[in-house]
Amino acid sequence: MKIVIALGGNAILKKGEKATIDTQINDTERAMKKLYPVIRANDVILTHGNGPQAGYLLLQQELAKKKVSRMPLDVLDAETEGQIGYIIQQNLYNLFQKTRLKKNIVTVLTQVLVSKNDTAFNNPTKFVGPFYTKAQANKLMHKFRIKQDIGRGYRRVVASPKPLQIIETDVIKDLLRNNCVVIAAGGGGIPVVKGDKGLEGIEAVIDKDLASQCLANSVRADVLIMITDVPGVYLDYKTNRQRMIKKIGLKDIKLHYETGQFPAGNMGPKIEAAIKFLENGGKKVIITNIDDIDKTIRKEGGTVIVR
Repeated sequence: MKIVIALGGNAILKKGEKATIDTQINDTERAMKKLYPVIRANDVILTHGNGPQAGYLLLQQELAKKKVSRMPLDVLDAETEGQIGYIIQQNLYNLFQKTRLKKNIVTVLTQVLVSKNDTAFNNPTKFVGPFYTKAQANKLMHKFRIKQDIGRGYRRVVASPKPLQIIETDVIKDLLRNNCVVIAAGGGGIPVVKGDKGLEGIEAVIDKDLASQCLANSVRADVLIMITDVPGVYLDYKTNRQRMIKKIGLKDIKLHYETGQFPAGNMGPKIEAAIKFLENGGKKVIITNIDDIDKTIRKEGGTVIVR
């Protein structure tokens, strides 16, 4: 079976933890052990978030701006794809060696095509990088778009356009056929547009789950697994009527989505990704956390969405 597993950032770095390399390695090792039964038995592509890692690179740039040139966001996306891919790749290699599993692992720097005419570029909403005071923000207005992150300060905002095409799809398919576990589309991939010279990077952040869905449909995956920080998908989340969905069909999940059950800042992008994946040929979506993935595979936990 062909499966895409989208790792939430908390699987690599839990909320509240310091982003030391040792912490990230240990968290990744734990996640890979949890996912090992799925990886062992299937053709797997792993995607991942990069929010904390990209944030720290932006902060480093801010602190060193008088000494080094600023790298654009698409280059930072590529850096974090390599950084996190390396950690996952090494952890899997060591795990495979211990269990004598004969599979190779490779990280693919993944370009994701977006439209330069995407309406998201007219109203950037994705907060990135360090916080600024109002005075600092005013000085940077000529260089970046900056908005107030209510109650926290001022931050740079960038567009979050919809993914249209995974540029390296054919390469990833070839790797899967050659018994490789592929790590790809990290952090939503590297956003690119078509320019006069061909592909060009653009400063944006693609939603990780939508990029994972685009990749999953591109390689004709059977299953999309999204690892998040809650056990599953809830209706009436954080109310006294909250209840978790165990299994649901495409028609019903679309109805809940359209009636506003899953807000954009919460489960919304994952449900949007699930709907698109199933509408474009996918068979099943699983949404759960890393601790419950084994129970979900045994049909004892998590949320399963089917056509």
